[in-house]
Amino acid sequence: MSDASARVADSTGNWVDTVAPQWARPYLRLSRFDRPIGSWLLLMPCWWSAALAAGMAHDIGRLPLIIVLFFIGAFVMRGAGCTWNDITDRDLDARVERTRSRPLPSGQVSVTQALIFLVAQALIGLVVLLQFNRFAILTGIASLVIVAIYPFMKRITWWPQIVLGLAFSWGALMGFAVTFARIDVTALVLYAGAIAWVIGYDTIYAHQDTEDDALIGIKSTARLFGAHTHQALIMFYGLAVMLIGIALASGDARWPAWLGLLAFALHLVWQIMRLRINDPALCLRLFKSNRDAGLLLFAGLLADAVMRAV
Repeated sequence: MSDASARVADSTGNWVDTVAPQWARPYLRLSRFDRPIGSWLLLMPCWWSAALAAGMAHDIGRLPLIIVLFFIGAFVMRGAGCTWNDITDRDLDARVERTRSRPLPSGQVSVTQALIFLVAQALIGLVVLLQFNRFAILTGIASLVIVAIYPFMKRITWWPQIVLGLAFSWGALMGFAVTFARIDVTALVLYAGAIAWVIGYDTIYAHQDTEDDALIGIKSTARLFGAHTHQALIMFYGLAVMLIGIALASGDARWPAWLGLLAFALHLVWQIMRLRINDPALCLRLFKSNRDAGLLLFAGLLADAVMRAV
């Protein structure tokens, strides 16, 4: 199958399938613009840290611009990361029912074309990064090491979600790097809390593929936890809430931020209560709902920043 209009099995009926030009569809699928949830999840820690740092600085003058730049950067760099992931995983993806229709294993694009597209996305991300101070630029570039090694982790460890967490939570550091040109204890604790959140939600996501993963030898926390997934989620989601709470206390956050954290925590509890690990469609819905959880926390942090700047 090499038809550029051919749809990806686990993403159908979206704007890429129905509106985008045929020539662009394989590239938009490589960067997951047909499934933007990952970009939103990458963005959430960026927005959390930007709002918390602005509140600590009692200055929201640059916050709207930072929010927009983080939005662009998250979508572009998540696309670059997914393109790299698909290049490294193309042989494995061809052996998994859910992923064999992706552009590379299905032959819609060549590896060379994918590499060129990867470089183009990375250059756009660099343009965004260059809008910040030197410390923030270096901090952003440092994340590329983690992004580069992540696709190989599921071949060698049962904990690839930790490495994903290190990458997807990097934005928790970026808001402080941009605002203060430094990374302090508050930023590091927020980063740790975000990592715990990522491990939890990506474990839910990985339960879609446990049977295929077992057949081809792919490791994940979903396979590791198995029937004990609910208990593991209680631990990791609980750790996420606790660490983010410590970050809020360290940053002298006011009541709107704590209200946002409460809403975030209740959403995570709801996920655990609803989860059925043998229902792939439900796992996907619960995984996607983490965007809403993240936005609830961001709303509280944003209100806190505005309150403190007045």
